[in-house]
Amino acid sequence: MKIRGAPRKRSSFLARRHATVRQARRRAVSAPRLASTSPAALAIIAFTLALTAPQAKAAGEGVDELTRAALAAPADPLRGRAHYERHCARCHGAAAEGDDRRRIPVLAGQRFGYLVRQLAGFATAERESAAMHPVVAAKELRLPQTWSDVAAYLHGAAVPEHTRTGDGRQLGLGEATFRIECASCHHDDARGDDDGAVPSLRNQNYATLLSQMRRLSDIHRHEMAEPVAQLVHSLRSDEAQAVADYVSRMRDAAP
Repeated sequence: MKIRGAPRKRSSFLARRHATVRQARRRAVSAPRLASTSPAALAIIAFTLALTAPQAKAAGEGVDELTRAALAAPADPLRGRAHYERHCARCHGAAAEGDDRRRIPVLAGQRFGYLVRQLAGFATAERESAAMHPVVAAKELRLPQTWSDVAAYLHGAAVPEHTRTGDGRQLGLGEATFRIECASCHHDDARGDDDGAVPSLRNQNYATLLSQMRRLSDIHRHEMAEPVAQLVHSLRSDEAQAVADYVSRMRDAAP
């Protein structure tokens, strides 16, 4: 998407911010690739999670291990759909289309690895969410196998035909800011990364994107690398709105 209307000349501070986000990406803990894990090991990990999740808030390494277990489990999208419909659809929508009015994100078409890691983070309370923690308290949603199943279903779900966008008045500023500040991690087409550490931003509603950026700016996502939160915090209000508007117009499912 090429949009005319470049913003005013940016200061050298942007170059420093750009370098910061690259450093943050290198330091970020990515979801590991598939590894061989026996069913017995999966059972032990799941049992351990059920016992220790309340005390696991700061256990980033524990989330990594649980993520590996989930990624190693053979995913069943049909079973994942059943779990999703039972536990998630009332908020995220029957088709995982999200709810712009309540700032609930679209999940359809999201990266498989990213979805798995976020479910692991919610289940261990590493990722804060007053709305999600009661949901993942359900016994079946505390199992790495379930995370794999749900993530497989959502990754393959059809993305919504339409998402809400902004007013379109500062798309040039949004494109320039996104390319300078965000594309090094999220890529020019906002598809995210292959390992799942960086989410796809496509197919999201404008208000939801802006809300998540503001939460990052306030460093409410404590599992996020601090330099990333600082970078978002450094954006002016018009820059953040312009980026959200620009990205809300990006379409298609993540590969």
